[in-house]
Amino acid sequence: MPLVAAVVGGLVGALLVVAVDTDDTDADAHADATCSSVDVAAAALPSVVTVRVTAPGGAARGNGTGSVFAEGGYILTNEHVVDAAVEGAAEVSVDYSDGTSSDATVVGADFATDLAVLRADEGESHPVLPSDDSGSEKVGQPVVALGAPLGLSNTVTAGIVSALGRYVPIPSDSGRVAHLLDTIQTDAAINPGNSGGPLVDCSGAQIGVNSAIRTVPNALGVGGGGSVGLGFAIPMSIAVPIAREIIETGSANHPVFGLTARTVVDPSTGSPTGIEVTSVVPGGPADRAGLRAGDRITEIDGASARSTERLVLASLRHAAGDGIEVTYWRDGSAHTTTVVLGASG
Repeated sequence: MPLVAAVVGGLVGALLVVAVDTDDTDADAHADATCSSVDVAAAALPSVVTVRVTAPGGAARGNGTGSVFAEGGYILTNEHVVDAAVEGAAEVSVDYSDGTSSDATVVGADFATDLAVLRADEGESHPVLPSDDSGSEKVGQPVVALGAPLGLSNTVTAGIVSALGRYVPIPSDSGRVAHLLDTIQTDAAINPGNSGGPLVDCSGAQIGVNSAIRTVPNALGVGGGGSVGLGFAIPMSIAVPIAREIIETGSANHPVFGLTARTVVDPSTGSPTGIEVTSVVPGGPADRAGLRAGDRITEIDGASARSTERLVLASLRHAAGDGIEVTYWRDGSAHTTTVVLGASG
């Protein structure tokens, strides 16, 4: 089934790779809990905004959702909601639940993780939505999604955490792939326009950034339509540190391997079979670990490495200074080394 980035106008297709980490005992306990959606909505909606993206002439380029993330008018949303503004081809404004609105600017955006931070002119007058980045979500616990599906601001839907640890790759029209890591799967209704909005727990604390939905393809295999109860939110354990870095530096600086590589494809099947190192930065992490051009990498961080996306995932899941075990083939024999990731820039 195709995946839809939950922003109006954002239809894309992708595969879903599953990695689930649950505790059945705790999940059963949370499954019996109930949420007062009325109380949650009353507490959270003043911190939720509808993000509107328009061309310089005023033509609508789509809408999404955001949440007031930090003092100073900083708003957390998805990169794909404001990508046109990041490229300088559009302007951004936000509408608040009290009926007011203000202009906003993009502080920074990270395509790789589909996160962005805005700064709204009137954002300081609206409350910050509390964040829970502890990663303590449990399967079965009730949750509430808030946003502007199809432009309908201040929409509230309720459901449960359906699964944890989902990896959702979202390819873009440019051929690049955004990586939604360890997402929270929920059956709370999420539709185009919900992107960037908060998924909150019963206390009203944001636990995720609603980002994509799985849709049912039609007879031609093309996805479309609305929610079928398969939504995905980026957990705040990932979103919070990236958002803070964007606020502090204007960008998210992911660690690097210090090499370039290409995916090796089996000519008879067209399937990827590994990663070939094409160049190594002199004195960089890969160079210090002993890797060199021509090496064929088969495992990274304990996982089979069949395409260069595995390098990207490893860098997104780690920080500069972390050691990553890499297995590679050279001259007909296997070798293992540890690459200590370096800082970008």
